[in-house]
Amino acid sequence: MQSKRIIVALDSNNFSEIEKLVKSLKKDVYAFKIGYQFFFNFGLIGYKKIYSICPKIFLDLKLHDIPNTVKNGLEALNKIRPILTTIHISGGDEMMKSSVRDKKFTKILGVSILTSIDSKQTKKFYNQKNVSFLVKKFAKFAKKNGLDGVVCSPKEIEVIRKVTGKNFIIVTPGIRLKSKIKSDDQKRVETPEKAIKMGANYLVIGRPITKSKNPLKTLKEINNKLS
Repeated sequence: MQSKRIIVALDSNNFSEIEKLVKSLKKDVYAFKIGYQFFFNFGLIGYKKIYSICPKIFLDLKLHDIPNTVKNGLEALNKIRPILTTIHISGGDEMMKSSVRDKKFTKILGVSILTSIDSKQTKKFYNQKNVSFLVKKFAKFAKKNGLDGVVCSPKEIEVIRKVTGKNFIIVTPGIRLKSKIKSDDQKRVETPEKAIKMGANYLVIGRPITKSKNPLKTLKEINNKLS
């Protein structure tokens, strides 16, 4: 059984707070997620400082461009060695194939339908009201094109696991603690225990941990429930 499943999202504009948080939590996380907010505020210098404290980085920049541009971007990314990164599945077959062609240290995850999008939005932009149908379709193509896994909402974990098998990585954001299960900007949310039971490998959790009065205590409580 995996002992560490939590990826803590470092979404803050305060680098000293982030640094303190990483030092405190590094022994009890699977990884730390660095996304746009961190990267555009602190860049490679900030990334390398965090990496020196804990090299378990999920660099979530969701690349989406023509195949050669994404391929070149990922080749550059190899130099900073995140353990996970993301591309948009909607970039197409060739973009996905080119992204894994020279893969080295970093596992590449596909992003299907963002957890902030509900059925009204998928009907508007994809002409499909059934979110699970779309996510299932995207996940099948992600596996077929050689990606290591996907990022998906808790509501689609089971259907993805059925079509991709047990060796496909599922990383799930949209995680809320039971006492705070009401969603905010995330439309499709679930508790940590249920998400793992449904088949997720790793859970991305930000505010429920980082905004807690005692982040380490909160993280350990979640870990204990998942062990």
